[in-house]
Amino acid sequence: MPKPNQYALILGGGRGTRFWPRSRRRNAKQVLSVAGERTLIQATVDRLAPLVPPERIWVMTNEYLRAEIARQLPEVPAGQILAEPAQRNTAPAIGLGAVVLQSIDPDAVMGVFPADHVIGKPRQFLRYVRSAYREAEKGSLMVLGLQPRWPETGYGYIEMPNGTEPGSLNPQKVVGFREKPDLATAKRYLAAGRYFWNAGMFFWRADVFLAALRRHLPKCATLLSALPAFGSRPFRSQVQRAFPVCPNVSVDFAILEKANNVMGLACGDFGWSDVGSWDAVYELLPKDGERNVSRSGLLAVASRGNYVDAGDKLVALLGVDDLIVVDTPDALLVARRDRAQGVGELVKLLERRRREDLL
Repeated sequence: MPKPNQYALILGGGRGTRFWPRSRRRNAKQVLSVAGERTLIQATVDRLAPLVPPERIWVMTNEYLRAEIARQLPEVPAGQILAEPAQRNTAPAIGLGAVVLQSIDPDAVMGVFPADHVIGKPRQFLRYVRSAYREAEKGSLMVLGLQPRWPETGYGYIEMPNGTEPGSLNPQKVVGFREKPDLATAKRYLAAGRYFWNAGMFFWRADVFLAALRRHLPKCATLLSALPAFGSRPFRSQVQRAFPVCPNVSVDFAILEKANNVMGLACGDFGWSDVGSWDAVYELLPKDGERNVSRSGLLAVASRGNYVDAGDKLVALLGVDDLIVVDTPDALLVARRDRAQGVGELVKLLERRRREDLL
């Protein structure tokens, strides 16, 4: 049964540069349907619905995306879709959300969820979410750790105590947080069995988080605590002035690595993917007999392991393997699948060349 003091804060302000050329400032990854008919942010709201109804869902995004997110989520009150005036990473974004939620409900318990992940087993996922909300109500800063399926170098890790069993609903005291490792270290983490992927999902009482913010990130806490009441006329203008001055820092680095009341759940498999690149989308979608994935018409001869997304256009492949082909009206991406993580570098190059029309 949903509890009236449980809220969800969905973080949807990223640009998704590794999904260029589909993902742009005004049409970023989280508002695209890259792995199903529903967009990623719509799917996030859908799977939370059994626990957190739309009237208790809040979204933190940016000015470029706010209108599109409001259009895609008509069930979420428009006033609960907030736009950051500047990108300042997750600590200030969550801090602003906590200030707002505590002002409307002093007993608020908030779950923090990325807007752009895929979860293939939502029922299993909600088991852990329920447990995390319960533990957070007791005063813990709760994190979800996912049992690693391979030695991933692109994720941070959460270290749990020796003997921690994946899939248990019993919270464990977190030993520490580990930055993205090199391959040898990732293999060691996988073999050890007590290191879990940090999925970027957190749970805490708003007042507990704000106390941690005051202790570990006092400048940010001071700026946010001085804001006028949410909903008042000066609130937005004051946010416009205060938020860009907040430190640009992640909640993991600023708070969780320093706090002494961090607990975690060692989750089993619930079909999670951060959908971090076109190659990750390829891995999620069904493949033909030559392991090609196509979201367009495809004519393939002696071609294997390719991902094609070209709208209504027929794409013909001859003698090529393991490519990404993404075609939009103004840009075409052709890349090797094993270089998919580097697509963001192309966006940086476009920024240096001031190609605003392609950003």
